[in-house]
Amino acid sequence: MEEIINGSLLDTNQAALITSEANRRYVTGFKSSAGVAVITKDRNYFLTDSRYYEKAAETVKNFKVVLLNELKEQLEYIFIKHRIETVSVENRTMTLAELEKYKKMFPQLEFDSTAWFSDIITKKRMIKSDSELKKIETAQRLAERAFEKLLTKLKAGITEKQVAAVLNYYMLDLGADGEAFPTIAASGKNSAVPHAQPTDKPLETGEFLIIDFGAVVDGYNSDMTRTVVIGRPNETMKRVYDAVWSANSDALKAVRADVTGKLLDNVARSTLQAWGYESFFGHGLGHGVGLEIHEAPTLSAKSDSTLKEGMVFTIEPGVYIPHKFGVRIEDMAVVTKNGCINLTKTPKTLIFV
Repeated sequence: MEEIINGSLLDTNQAALITSEANRRYVTGFKSSAGVAVITKDRNYFLTDSRYYEKAAETVKNFKVVLLNELKEQLEYIFIKHRIETVSVENRTMTLAELEKYKKMFPQLEFDSTAWFSDIITKKRMIKSDSELKKIETAQRLAERAFEKLLTKLKAGITEKQVAAVLNYYMLDLGADGEAFPTIAASGKNSAVPHAQPTDKPLETGEFLIIDFGAVVDGYNSDMTRTVVIGRPNETMKRVYDAVWSANSDALKAVRADVTGKLLDNVARSTLQAWGYESFFGHGLGHGVGLEIHEAPTLSAKSDSTLKEGMVFTIEPGVYIPHKFGVRIEDMAVVTKNGCINLTKTPKTLIFV
């Protein structure tokens, strides 16, 4: 992100305005629910309110931290001081309403909402630094420990909501800042819905339970899915599980720098096709993970992403047979030059509880 922080990609009379929470945190290194960052050729500014100002002033580097009182007047001062004529904005995250608000504030300025600025931030965020990787891996280890504790509590009769609540508690108790997204616990027929929300349905013997979850550590997310069996599976259930496991394993083996997200998706889909289940895999193979639980790159049949060293994403093939059951196995991988590092250490052998 150094090119953006030092303003080297900006013209003399150009500023970049960052309003999205994730991108603001990425460039400043500071978590806040409010504020804006302004980058110019000469100096950078982080405007935030009284809830965050003191801490930000102590910790944020490479930005002048300003106590936010009157946004229009304070931004106007910055724009005049640096003779700004054009302001580039995040076209992937800024809403039309927000853009119109800034245009009305500063009718004398030109607002550039083309993709170049968002593209630069996105490309930078896709390649994780060593410190980012450490936070993601810490979140993953924590989530795995919580899952191990959860397994001792799973049994027929408890509800999906209770499964999710217990797992969330364990993640927090082990030190997570929060859950990365609403935890999915879907059993029986509900497991055939990829993003089913936990219900009051009790777990029953002889059915699958999909658990999709993640933890947050210092702003960075983890994401994993394991499918377990309550009791014992029948032969069809075991076959579907083996098919998904094979698709997951084949896709992981194909990961390396300079292959495409589309190719990896095709690898997993081809494996499921060989097993006869490709038509039951309706979503993409994976997504990037970092400050946001879903970010670039994408792995899907329509993906235009080319993998580079340091990217982190999920590999999550699934088979969902309507009104019967579903299976998903999800790992997180870090791209290396000739392969990948699987950050997910929880075994993928079918778990019986």
